[in-house]
Amino acid sequence: MARRKQHHVYVIELHKDVMLEPRFRKNNPGYVDGKPCVYVGMTGLDPDVRFDKHKAGIQANRFAQQYGLRLLPDLFEGFNPMSYDDAVDKEIEVAIDLQSAGFGVWQA
Repeated sequence: MARRKQHHVYVIELHKDVMLEPRFRKNNPGYVDGKPCVYVGMTGLDPDVRFDKHKAGIQANRFAQQYGLRLLPDLFEGFNPMSYDDAVDKEIEVAIDLQSAGFGVWQA
């Protein structure tokens, strides 16, 4: 039986101050000044609900909680929802693509 397509990849825009965090900066040596900083994740929830949980500190990534500004649906809506296995692969692919484009990226 095929798995249900109920997982989502999502992208959260982060405030530029995240670049002041040593771990974030170290993981983004190719960051191009002026490009967005983002968090890329995947969830079985609606991305809006997951964003709210990050901001509330519920199973939150520290960067998403402290620096998260808003979801960037233009970067993920076109391929959601998907199976869990596809979401795992797509999360990595989106993070690599954005980092290759000069974005500051944190991927869970």
